[in-house]
Amino acid sequence: MRLPRKALLPLGAALLSLALVQCKKQAPAPEAPQARTQQVQQAQAPAAVSDVLKAPRPQGGEYLGLYLVDKKVGYAFNDLGLVPGRSDQVRSVNELHFKAQVGARLSERVHREERLYEARPGGRLVAFTIEQRGDGGTQTLVGTATPTGMSVVRKRPGMPDETVNLPPTTEVVEDADPVRVALLRQANVSGSAMDGTDLGTYKMSTTVQPAEERLISGVKVKVGKAVSLSEKEKVPITAWVAEDGRVLELEFGQTMKARAEPEAVAKRLDLVEVFGLTRVVLPRALPPEANAIPGQVKLVMENLPEKFQRDTYRQKYQQQPDGRVLVTLSARAPEPKSLQPRPLADPEGGENLGSSIIVESDSQQIRDLASQLVGKEKDAYTAAKKIVTWVATNLKKDYGASADRATDVLRQRKGDCTEHSLLAVSLLRASGIPARRVDGVIYMVNQDGVPALYWHEWVEAFVGEWTQMDPTFNQVVADATHFGVGQEGNAEITPLIGTLKVVEVK
Repeated sequence: MRLPRKALLPLGAALLSLALVQCKKQAPAPEAPQARTQQVQQAQAPAAVSDVLKAPRPQGGEYLGLYLVDKKVGYAFNDLGLVPGRSDQVRSVNELHFKAQVGARLSERVHREERLYEARPGGRLVAFTIEQRGDGGTQTLVGTATPTGMSVVRKRPGMPDETVNLPPTTEVVEDADPVRVALLRQANVSGSAMDGTDLGTYKMSTTVQPAEERLISGVKVKVGKAVSLSEKEKVPITAWVAEDGRVLELEFGQTMKARAEPEAVAKRLDLVEVFGLTRVVLPRALPPEANAIPGQVKLVMENLPEKFQRDTYRQKYQQQPDGRVLVTLSARAPEPKSLQPRPLADPEGGENLGSSIIVESDSQQIRDLASQLVGKEKDAYTAAKKIVTWVATNLKKDYGASADRATDVLRQRKGDCTEHSLLAVSLLRASGIPARRVDGVIYMVNQDGVPALYWHEWVEAFVGEWTQMDPTFNQVVADATHFGVGQEGNAEITPLIGTLKVVEVK
């Protein structure tokens, strides 16, 4: 079990992509002559180039330190400019390095993206290379624009190359740096970006805010401010940018920040233990009925934004006079009268049956195993229980063996909660059962004896009604110790990390 990758900016695929694609403008303060030199070069650039090239930025790229609850867990490097020797192409480079202690293991992750665009206004994305190393596996994705979309070749050590054909992306060169474009134009901008992990294209918007004064080297200076929002992550990212184009700070909610730093400082990381840093400590242990099926528990919470307070069949919310929220968590097996035979239609339009470069439910390996596990079983819930039980009993619990693709999980047969959930969802969808991953917290008492909620991931399947199941802990009904706040590894839950509190257990 671990903090879901997308809940941590450095680890997470989606938020990682959001940070790198939308925020190519953060870092160390380069020397003023360098910044002036690039501004002169930009002034001499042809008029028919994109505004993304006209906006001032430090020459040679930028470094920034990444902080979670004021502890440094990584750093990033970002750069953007014309391809050397060419005036018709723009290259955007983004690197992210993550390093932290997670339980007893040291987790390290490197994610690097290079994207090429046409340099003209509205220039299209023509190619990209995405490299991933460390936690989550090692692979390289090489994409090239074709007349009908994007052709992506996936390269992995010791494995044959795979080719995936994607539909066209609407991402254009201005989307490589929407904050600087918006501040240059002094106007809000909208666009889209291809996610660096699932390769889906998502809309995003950037809103210019009134300029602010900030203290820089002991002197108050006026800085530009803009807020970016992706339809996928739904985490507002606030950027403060100096007049010479240096990004001074980025804020991802209250607990995650990126700060401009010189290279040597950016690369100097704290040794952070993520579980202890991000857990939600409880005032007392949960009662035994929280673990029963059916079961229930009530928690009084603070700092739970209203957008997370959506009543479901498992979670009910009641505002308290003091501004706190009473959350009732309950768990039960699906009603027998609601159960349906498979294959089932997705009650939410089809997304929960879809295959992707991550879920891979259309992979022949996944389909063959799903068929083997469920056989001729028609009842969707019975089939789902077989899948969850198989995953729970056939995957070794091993944090140091993470993987970001379902077929990789199946091949290595080990991992933590994210691997268990990813493989289970893939097998469920391949069996004609709509399913999705659920992100949230689960109750545990670790070796230090402190009762707490730890970040976790499990699954939800539609078997005639929605029901949550936990393949990590072999629960065909996820008990009431599970509190869900997001879906599909979505970074929307990031602002809760380090701020959510439980003040009473009832």
